[in-house]
Amino acid sequence: MSEDKTQDFLAALPELEEGKTYNFKCYPGIKCFNACCTDLDLVLTPYDILRLSKGLDMPSADLLSKCTTMHMDKATNFPEFRLRMTDSKAKSCPFMTKEGCRVYPNRPGACRMYPLGRATRPDGEGGVSEQFFIVTEDHCQGFKEADEWTGQSWKQDQGFEAYTASNDRYMHILARIKQAGRPVPEKMGHMATLAFYKLDEFQRFITHMRVFERVEVDEERQKKILSDPEETLVFAMDWLELMLFQETDKLQPKNVPNRSRCAE
Repeated sequence: MSEDKTQDFLAALPELEEGKTYNFKCYPGIKCFNACCTDLDLVLTPYDILRLSKGLDMPSADLLSKCTTMHMDKATNFPEFRLRMTDSKAKSCPFMTKEGCRVYPNRPGACRMYPLGRATRPDGEGGVSEQFFIVTEDHCQGFKEADEWTGQSWKQDQGFEAYTASNDRYMHILARIKQAGRPVPEKMGHMATLAFYKLDEFQRFITHMRVFERVEVDEERQKKILSDPEETLVFAMDWLELMLFQETDKLQPKNVPNRSRCAE
């Protein structure tokens, strides 16, 4: 589901207004356990891929080829990866077992937020404001449980806050491309695939192409970028933003001639 379609879908759901609560609990033994893990149309963000790759101890390229499908979004020319369901009759999630999710500590952000959906918009001050919506499904028995939540308390309890900064930053880059009114060149779309979704390969690219000779990055941060995937992804967003828009307040170029050619 594209970003625009996701926003439309969420807008059609009941909104959980700030301060309002809902009841929910999911656990092994509940009648509907695992029912929500089938026939999903689940878009995976760069941070989702980072966490899954790390949790499965699998190279990102292998994870993408074995567990996802991909197409290039026409509005941006950026890749969009979806989780590939199994070939079983139920079309279940590839990480689902009878005991539950085998990647639970590193499960995708959309799974963490369920049964809530989250929509964001610019707040006019460089950040985002968020809205929560309740996703109700006929099979779900979790709403009958006694545990009570607000949108913020659920977000914190489920560890979604670690996903928020990365996902919102990525959506901001996509929004800037759409505001420009044209997709990025094909070459930059392929570079986005490498930089955002194949972080282990992007680390090797940084070294091979001597990227640090072209941008201002201190030695301590360089070491973190080449060893910690989370730092690599932050740098990837800084670097692509510089390449695409020729400016960012998060990364400065060194004396590179013909800087305007970077986005060609």
